[in-house]
Amino acid sequence: MFGRAPMKLFSCRASNHLAQKIADELKVELGKSSVTEFSDGEFQPCYDESVRGCMVFIVQSTNPPADNLFELLLMIDAAKRASAYKVIAVIPYYGFARQDRKDRPRVSIGSKLSADLLSAAGVDRIITMDLHADQIQGFFNVPVDHLFGSAIFAPYIEKLKLDNLTISAPDMGGSKRANAYARHLQSEMVLCYKLRKKPNIVEEMSIIGEVEGRNVLIIDDMVDTAGTLVLAAQMMKDRGATSVRAFATHPVLSGNAVDRINDSPLEELVVTDSMPFINHSPKIKVLSIAEIFAITIQAVNTNQSISTNFVF
Repeated sequence: MFGRAPMKLFSCRASNHLAQKIADELKVELGKSSVTEFSDGEFQPCYDESVRGCMVFIVQSTNPPADNLFELLLMIDAAKRASAYKVIAVIPYYGFARQDRKDRPRVSIGSKLSADLLSAAGVDRIITMDLHADQIQGFFNVPVDHLFGSAIFAPYIEKLKLDNLTISAPDMGGSKRANAYARHLQSEMVLCYKLRKKPNIVEEMSIIGEVEGRNVLIIDDMVDTAGTLVLAAQMMKDRGATSVRAFATHPVLSGNAVDRINDSPLEELVVTDSMPFINHSPKIKVLSIAEIFAITIQAVNTNQSISTNFVF
């Protein structure tokens, strides 16, 4: 009888910060790899150790630039060509996920294209967290382990011991996520309704529900420009909210997002380390997702259930 395939953990360049933490949690050495760069910008990843017959886990968030996604594709391809037994892509932040449907004529569905590219490269499994839209799991023909930031955020929220707690979604699309938090925390819930002129620009926003005298927590999967978040926080304070905090799994934080947060009425913004960023804000707190990913990787490697990793 053959033994279990050995496990090896590797990282692409954009997620070295998190991959090393995951390796430390697993008490394993991060696999050796390198990238050759050509003068025209082309690059070629290479494994500097054998992966033949191994369960290969590759950690890489696929946030822009597109080189991050393409480097992951090349690493998957290289592992398959080097006779790896299985190749599992660990994608803490699945980029291009906002393009999950045709919301207007003549546009691409970028998240489906990304899924097709990963499948074409030969990936055997995906481990990710807080997809922008749940249906993206169905874009793959391989197993997808979809983890939730609630496993990190819920214990932190409970430690705050806030009374008169109200959970808020920043838009109607986040209502399902906010409702799950509200049920778990046995709190009230409000919604924000927004109209956009174009991406990243909110034309109009209104709040559905009462926030006066409440400690409000805004829950979202990502924070990009922070325009919606700051506008929602200001409106809630204007309506008499005692405090407003925000929780977002993926800290995209593009443009002047950090300055907006610093100048906003937000008490704090709590994010994870799914993406690398330099934190220059006293209002931003970073919680690590390394432990939950390490537990999931170990469970996948040993064919164990991962359902205990889900808080709600």
